[in-house]
Amino acid sequence: MHRNYLKMALRYLLKNKVHSFINIAGLSVGMTVAMLIGLWIRDECTYDRFPAHYEQIAQVYKSQVFNGEIKTGRAISIPLPGALKARYGEYFKQMALTSWNWGHILSAGDKKLLQRGNFMEATVPEMFSMHMLRGDRKALTDPHSMILSQTVARALFGDANPMGLLVKLDNDQSFRVTGVYEDFPYNSDFNGISFIAPWEFYLNNPSLVKPRSKNDWGDNSYQLYVQLADHADMEVVNAKIADLSLQEVDAFIKQYNPKILLHPMSRWHLYPTFKNGVAVGDRLQYVWMFGIIGVFVLLLACINFMNLTTARSEKRAKEVGIRKSIGSMRLQLVAQFFTESLFVTMIAYVLAIGFVLLLLPAFNEVADKQIALPWRNPLFWLAGLSFAVLTGLIAGTYPAFYLSSFQPVKVLKGSYKAGKLASMPRKVLVVLQFSVSVTLIIGTIVVFRQIQYARNRPVGYDREGLVTVPTITAAIADHFASFRQELLATGKIDEVAFSTSPATGVNNNTSSIRWPGKDPDMTVDFANIGVSFGFGKAVGWQFTAGRDFNAGMATDSDGMVLNQRAVEYMGLKEPVGKTITWGDHQFRVLGIVKDMVMQNPYEVVMPTVFYIRDHFMDNYVSIRIRPGTSAVAAVQVIADMCRKYDPESPVNYKFADAMYEEKFRDEIRVGKLAGIFALLAIFISCLGLFGMASFMAEQRTKELGIRKILGASVFNLWGMLSKEFIILVMISFLVAMPLAHVGMAVWLERYTYRTVMPWWAFVVAAGGAMVITLATVSVQGIKAAMMNPVKSLKME
Repeated sequence: MHRNYLKMALRYLLKNKVHSFINIAGLSVGMTVAMLIGLWIRDECTYDRFPAHYEQIAQVYKSQVFNGEIKTGRAISIPLPGALKARYGEYFKQMALTSWNWGHILSAGDKKLLQRGNFMEATVPEMFSMHMLRGDRKALTDPHSMILSQTVARALFGDANPMGLLVKLDNDQSFRVTGVYEDFPYNSDFNGISFIAPWEFYLNNPSLVKPRSKNDWGDNSYQLYVQLADHADMEVVNAKIADLSLQEVDAFIKQYNPKILLHPMSRWHLYPTFKNGVAVGDRLQYVWMFGIIGVFVLLLACINFMNLTTARSEKRAKEVGIRKSIGSMRLQLVAQFFTESLFVTMIAYVLAIGFVLLLLPAFNEVADKQIALPWRNPLFWLAGLSFAVLTGLIAGTYPAFYLSSFQPVKVLKGSYKAGKLASMPRKVLVVLQFSVSVTLIIGTIVVFRQIQYARNRPVGYDREGLVTVPTITAAIADHFASFRQELLATGKIDEVAFSTSPATGVNNNTSSIRWPGKDPDMTVDFANIGVSFGFGKAVGWQFTAGRDFNAGMATDSDGMVLNQRAVEYMGLKEPVGKTITWGDHQFRVLGIVKDMVMQNPYEVVMPTVFYIRDHFMDNYVSIRIRPGTSAVAAVQVIADMCRKYDPESPVNYKFADAMYEEKFRDEIRVGKLAGIFALLAIFISCLGLFGMASFMAEQRTKELGIRKILGASVFNLWGMLSKEFIILVMISFLVAMPLAHVGMAVWLERYTYRTVMPWWAFVVAAGGAMVITLATVSVQGIKAAMMNPVKSLKME
């Protein structure tokens, strides 16, 4: 019986090649989209799952109150782990203090690499279940040991055994290689960590950690990872340690009401930010969004299959009537149609896997992933086949029960007529298809509109022609005056200056700023950036009051420049000339500059103070290229000068506009993916429209022939056939408009600096849907209208 069903299904597909091709194409595209989204969601939801006991691992965060707002961050102080062990040691299995993940120079022989790495406590390899290819997880016990990633070990030493060989760090200290670990997974917060050096070396190096920091609760410049004991519960431990820091810190720190909390490793990626002390699922929103898109795109493909199948109903009505008249039960007919549906779906599934393989490289590039099909995972095949069967059942349900319901007497007498409401389900499905498509179009437009809105935000400095050179050693800083003068002498550079943060970031905050009239109970958080003379000219400061630092005025070493946000925050009406106290030092306000957008371009700019710093080491050089100078020539000059003054370091430079563009990376990826999926949804919807147009033309063949004989033109007939579809698309737009408005309003709420939804986005979406509809329908409508009426009126 089943074999017979398969034969009939194959014959039907071969007999109706165009119809079969459209059916299979629609389903395969829908399944391809669903698979790609499914793989993307799997990658997102398995982030940071590489340790054996990742559920018990957390990073310690600290929340503090600044001017009534709770701010939470990963920076903690060195005394914290000791206090945690002393009071709640039974709840913790391991702890690990670490530095921040900065760039460093690794050199071995004549090879020099610029790589990111950390100083970490010796418990890290065991805590994170690192796969050691050489050595073991106890490889960091020696203060001068170092473990390398597999990629970096190969880059430095080739295929030779690196164990015991020396690697110089930052052209200074030498470390002995005591282990090689497998690269961290790409979907991991540790991806890109190319080496790990001992925390003990870092802690006891005065140039890296000030001796007072070992007991200073106010120096939050480090990170702490913990692994809970097997019996410990994350929520219970979180509740217990919440007030720990209040028992330990001095009166000055207590005013900020600091609280300690554990951020579980399983939530690092999907809940990366905190608002008012609560983890916010920024990435989780994307998972839900793409999950919903995947379900709807697959549903559109199923709807397309239903429409195309029912469009051919009259051609199969006699087949159903004959089969019923010779004794076929309705259940058998249902089984036959389900078999056909499943057969088509399995073909589409095989094609979809092929499409996924072809598209994965491009998809990975757009999504910044390294996704691969898990061929050897039985769950993948079980899920895939179940997915295909479920799709086949969904797609075949309506055709199976609809076609098997035909009455044999009416069908064979030729008196079978579909009722007036028979087409209603198909019309509803078309409305649903285009409602989803129009919603996706509007959503994509709003996403890119928000990105463009933030891009065009005034940034308070000139990004064009600004080059940033991160310095890792003190080589350039020690000869900065000569370095600067030689660059200026080339005629290609306008200004050169040092700073503790790049123009596109903030590395240091302080809560010790005081000013005249400050409320003693007011807690503050200011960004502080040390600069050299000439920094304002280099970045293109825009002054609203006062003046820049002047190297010719000795008193300017105790001067300070504020941004507008700082002035507003302080409530100073005439700030220039006022005295600002920072710790025990007093500064005189020299000038006010427009807010520089240095951090998140979607958020409010932080109050920021700029001061003169007399010594720089691992900081940033800002270089302003002279207008009209070739960027290529200027960069060559910069590179040559960096090699001259720091020959032991690889040349590393970045353009400020490229660094600023990186801030929009996630939103741009989301926008591109949403746009691609929207186009595919429209493609599938067009196939559904083609099915409806085929159905209507087939139903009204004789009517069209009669109208043509009576004088109707091709244009009249085309308009008559198209009118109904235009109405359906208009209804789709009315359904999609409020859904898109509400959905995108919720999405925009996550941004402080956000655009308004443009009215033209709805017009473009509606107009685009209308044009696509007419283009799709016209193919079938014009074909039917141009048919010879003699042929259309001929009776068998």
